[in-house]
Amino acid sequence: MKLDFNKKMEELISSFNGQKKTLLIHSCCAPCNSHVLKLLDKIFEITVYFYNPNINLPGEFEKRYEEQKRFIEEAQITAKLIKGEFIPKDFLESIKGFEKSGEGSERCLRCFDLRLKNTAFKAKELNADYFTSSLTISPMKDTQKINEIGEFYAKEVGIPWLYSDFKKKGGYQNSVKLSKEFNLYRQNFCGCSFSYAESLKNSKNY
Repeated sequence: MKLDFNKKMEELISSFNGQKKTLLIHSCCAPCNSHVLKLLDKIFEITVYFYNPNINLPGEFEKRYEEQKRFIEEAQITAKLIKGEFIPKDFLESIKGFEKSGEGSERCLRCFDLRLKNTAFKAKELNADYFTSSLTISPMKDTQKINEIGEFYAKEVGIPWLYSDFKKKGGYQNSVKLSKEFNLYRQNFCGCSFSYAESLKNSKNY
C-alpha cells in the first residue's frame, strides 16, 4: 500500500507546535525547489544543498546553481546555500551498466541513491534535525522510491528523513508559476547526458 507522504510531512510539522527545526534540502534545480522553499521557509531553518554530479556539463551545473542562488535572494528566502562538489565520475560509476536503460529506470534510482546518500551524510555533518529533497516535486519521478531511499539513509546516519510529496496540493503547478514569475531557467531534461540525448530524440519524434 502506497503511503501518503504529504500527509506524513504535515502531521510531523503540526507536532512542532511552532518550534523551528533545522532542515537540509537537497536541491535538484531552482524551478523544482522554488515551491519547496516557499512552502517550508517559515517552518524550518533551511540549508539548501545543491549536489548534482549527474549534470552533463560544468556550464550547465554552474547555470543551475546560479539560478538556485538567484531565486533564494530574489524571493527573499532565509535559507543558506551550500554548493556541493561537481564530480561527474561519481555519477557515472553509480549508474555503470544502466547508462542506456532509459528515463525512470534503475539508472535514475541509482542516481537518486547517490545524491540522497551524500545529502544524508551532509545532514549528519551539519547536525541537522531533518533532511529531504526537492525531487518529489516532479510528476515524472518515483516518489515512493525517493522516500524509501531517504528513509534508508536516515537510519544509516541517524538524522530523520522528512517524508514528502511536494507535487501534492498543486505543488508542481506552483513551481511552474514561480518559475515564470522569477524567469527561472527551466531545463527540459533531468541533467545527465543520457536524459539529454533522450529528450532530443523524443523532441524529434513530435
